[in-house]
Amino acid sequence: MGGDGTARRRMRAAALTLAGLIAGLGLARAADAIDVETTGALYPRDGRRDLTAEDRLRFPGAGVLWCRRPDGVPRKAAAAWLIGAPTLVMLNAHNFRNRQLETTRIVSDCYFQIGGRNYDFVADSLQLGVARDAERLHITDDWALLRLVQAAEAPTQPLPEAPPDLTTGDLTLPVTMVSPGGHGNYRGEASLETCTVRRVDPPTEGDTRRARHDCNDGYGGSGSGLFDEAGRMVAMQSASLSMNSRHAFDIEFHYGSALLIEGALLDALREAVRRPQPSP
Repeated sequence: MGGDGTARRRMRAAALTLAGLIAGLGLARAADAIDVETTGALYPRDGRRDLTAEDRLRFPGAGVLWCRRPDGVPRKAAAAWLIGAPTLVMLNAHNFRNRQLETTRIVSDCYFQIGGRNYDFVADSLQLGVARDAERLHITDDWALLRLVQAAEAPTQPLPEAPPDLTTGDLTLPVTMVSPGGHGNYRGEASLETCTVRRVDPPTEGDTRRARHDCNDGYGGSGSGLFDEAGRMVAMQSASLSMNSRHAFDIEFHYGSALLIEGALLDALREAVRRPQPSP
């Protein structure tokens, strides 16, 4: 009897332990599900974290485009980068044009914020990446440059010395997505995530290539910078064409897209750095 009782107690303890492990696993899965539901992350795994002061030193030039609504209230629009010069800002063209290249915002309704200060743009300094005869806005010409009325008192992102040395086709390139404008599906004001570029498409508009990646993104994350392991900015986020799908990354389904800093964009940046600042 005593031996049987001991065996039963051991079996009961083991069963309780197993039940606890199963329950714990269930709670962990539930917590993951709750996290995804709460954040609205693009993929089930959300590796984003808040951008720190140390991160801003590692990735200088990270700023935010703010634009005023029709009632005059300013709203955060997207990420933007002080790059190459203290008056030069790089961002997405789709902040000012839709896919049909119709004007959606005017420059004078917007300003650039970096280091806790706001800076106005030179109203007529907008340079778009689209060709003059273009009829639509694409991923690889979705860039714009603007000048600030006065030099920003903040460190600038260095101008790339050369285009990214990346082969066209499938690859595995670890990158860090830096999102100073945050994301609509992220709780914080700004975020950082380690993720991977999975494919580089052949060059299209402006002899620029599109990089497809598995970085989480959300509304407001446009213009985020993708940095390689050496800390070089290699691409700028343009679009995630399937938002908040909550599926594991599938390159044929998600198409997280950034444009590499090369071709016409890199040429324009170099020319803008050489060119004197226009008068306000």
